[in-house]
Amino acid sequence: MNTVKDDTGKRYLLLKHSDSASLVRDPETGNECYVQNDRLERVDGDSPLETAARSVGDPVLTLLTTVHDEETLGLLIELADSGPLGVRTLFDAYDLCESDLHGRLTVLTAAGLLEETETAGERGYQVTDTCETALEAVRPAVASTDENTGSD
Repeated sequence: MNTVKDDTGKRYLLLKHSDSASLVRDPETGNECYVQNDRLERVDGDSPLETAARSVGDPVLTLLTTVHDEETLGLLIELADSGPLGVRTLFDAYDLCESDLHGRLTVLTAAGLLEETETAGERGYQVTDTCETALEAVRPAVASTDENTGSD
């Protein structure tokens, strides 16, 4: 399987090649169709797996490729639910050493999931809109209390 693009720049996964047309799959929709070979060009340097991964929206893809453990994901969730939080608060509230916390904060900030802010007169962090969007996509929606109690 290879990555190809058509004359508009749209990328596809090449499934089958014949003399006049090729069967391709749109990684975003999963739709398959035949495209004339003279409209297709092979894309070097893009693995088919990377092309398939691009079907996931940018915020979620950033979250998935940046967060590699439950503690880091939990840090983002806590900042989304309780933030912004100051660095001292983060040290006091969570069992992370200084270098580990700073390392995570640096990586998450560089990825665009966190941004530095000031809170209670000190340096702190808050999640970005990109992070909010990604977390909304991967966390289940919380049902309202009224729906769960069955009260009228």
